[in-house]
Amino acid sequence: MTTSTDRIIAELERQHAGEPWHGPSRASVLAGITAAQAAWRPARDANSIWALVLHMRSWTREVLRRARTGTTGEPLEGDFPPVPQQPTEKAWAAALASLDAAHAELTAFVRGLSVEQLGARVGVTHDAPGGTGISTRAMLYSLAQHDVYHTGQLAMLKRLALAAGV
Repeated sequence: MTTSTDRIIAELERQHAGEPWHGPSRASVLAGITAAQAAWRPARDANSIWALVLHMRSWTREVLRRARTGTTGEPLEGDFPPVPQQPTEKAWAAALASLDAAHAELTAFVRGLSVEQLGARVGVTHDAPGGTGISTRAMLYSLAQHDVYHTGQLAMLKRLALAAGV
């Protein structure tokens, strides 16, 4: 019998490193990207692949914190944490590893949630775009949707970087 937590974890895993129907998983898009490609931006005011990876990591950690505490707030490291000034391969590998670790920590936590905990409200005031006043279940599905959205951006940025010869 599949539980609510099994379905949520399957959704999070599918978009992270599985085989989603909508296109490639986040892990498959990020595979093979160099630090230079990750730091490249198609325009001065555009995000880089690296910035989006740190953003997704930041929100994964924030969703975990919200699921644990039932309180809302901004991510502790910021909405878009700063990309290192020197885009080294070591720093890029650490960024990818930290995203994977945040994902693993979240899914491990979700495995232990009860149906009641999944139904618990996060925050008091309803603000769906801000992720407040919704159930933990809705917040977790929303994170998967958030990451699918940004994975599409990652795929486009990867294509643009390769086309630009980065």
